[in-house]
Amino acid sequence: MRRLLGLALIVAAGAGACKTIREELPTQPESSDPDAVANGPLIPAAPTSTPTPDPVQSEPLPEPPGSDDGGGDGGSAAYCGDPAPPPISQVNLRVHTRQTTRSILDSSPVVGPDVGYCRQIGYTDGRSYCPVRPPGHPERSACEAASVGSAADTGRPGPTWSADGRGCGRATSGAYCRNHPDNQYLVYAYGSGTFSACVANGACGKIRLP
Repeated sequence: MRRLLGLALIVAAGAGACKTIREELPTQPESSDPDAVANGPLIPAAPTSTPTPDPVQSEPLPEPPGSDDGGGDGGSAAYCGDPAPPPISQVNLRVHTRQTTRSILDSSPVVGPDVGYCRQIGYTDGRSYCPVRPPGHPERSACEAASVGSAADTGRPGPTWSADGRGCGRATSGAYCRNHPDNQYLVYAYGSGTFSACVANGACGKIRLP
């Protein structure tokens, strides 16, 4: 009887030891992903780089202003052919652009009265006053330079400008002018007064700015 009781105690003790060992074993982490344990922790995705935007193309700079009648210092023809223009008889002036502190004046030297010449170079509307060549004509600049002459102060083909009888230059009290850097047929006009443009043969045009 005692022997049987001793065996029972040994068996019970062994069962308790097994239970203790099982309880001390670490448990696997629970996861809703069946591959989480096998694959281990996920490696975060590398950040995507932001593409560098293409550089903004700057808009081309505008052309310098010029005469609407085609006046200017350049030209594709090096000579003025037939018919030769008659002398410049007058210079028409107008405001080309008004800006905050100044205006840009435009000059158009014309010949006449000569209906025959104007018709011969392409003006068939019966006009008697016209420029030396129509706008866009390849001989326009050459004929204009030969007829108008060069400005007394800049030496460029085109009229000589003045403001209230004073040549263009530095700023003064009252009206004054500055020669346009690219086109002798244009001028910067400041203040209120009378602005004039005169060609080599003495023909002039005037305009009054308030």
